[in-house]
Amino acid sequence: IVRAQPEERRPTVLPHLQLLTFAELTRHSSLKKQNRPVQKAELTRLANTFRQVARLHWILVEDAAARSELVSRFVAGAGLPCTHLHVPTPRRYKRPGLPRATEQRNAGLAWLRQRHQHLPPPQPGVLFFADDDNTYSLELFQEMRTTRKVSVWPVGLVGGRRYERPVVENGKVVGWYTGWRADRPFAIDMAGFAVSLQVILSHPKAVFKRRGSQPGMQESDFLKQITTVEELEPKANNCTKVLISTLTKNCKAATLSKLATTLKYVS
Repeated sequence: IVRAQPEERRPTVLPHLQLLTFAELTRHSSLKKQNRPVQKAELTRLANTFRQVARLHWILVEDAAARSELVSRFVAGAGLPCTHLHVPTPRRYKRPGLPRATEQRNAGLAWLRQRHQHLPPPQPGVLFFADDDNTYSLELFQEMRTTRKVSVWPVGLVGGRRYERPVVENGKVVGWYTGWRADRPFAIDMAGFAVSLQVILSHPKAVFKRRGSQPGMQESDFLKQITTVEELEPKANNCTKVLISTLTKNCKAATLSKLATTLKYVS
């Protein structure tokens, strides 16, 4: 039986996703062997997800003074477009309670700006800060592709709750459902937003701050430089679907047992 071939259609050009993540290597000798296998497992899971996403470029920033052999070998065999950068976190900022990955995220932002600064606008693209210990639904990447400026969505298993999310009324963000400091200007997890590349380029001084930034305020301090709450674009069915989870080894068993309920939230 010869079946008629469907009419060939020109593929839709999708906005390029720029995913900025970081590989955190603990340099203390007593923990070195313990953490590296965990890191490789997390990076492998992340790469397996990213390979299923069209038009994606992975910017991986390693917390180190030089590229490690482990991460370099991994990047070479990852099977997807990837830029491997490195910058160490100063020792004085490695104390408990201080923000993580500030230097790594800023290094990724600097690389993006340097790469694109001489190209004419508009430059379509979406930037997402993707931690290597999170778990992602592929639907999330489709949602963020339509980001015009800054888009937001719920995050599961964060802040001591089954999920946190922006509260949306009539298509606009009007508040935050969160387990910690709802008075923050943007009470959102780092995994809960994406930014248009054009916004990053048009705000060249927008960075993650160390000086004057309080613990847990890095998201707000960064977003205040590029947008307002009124401008946020709710995704994931007006922020009623959980498409990303901070499912890490630090989650308590009682919280994990509620994951199935979380994923069915207003489904």
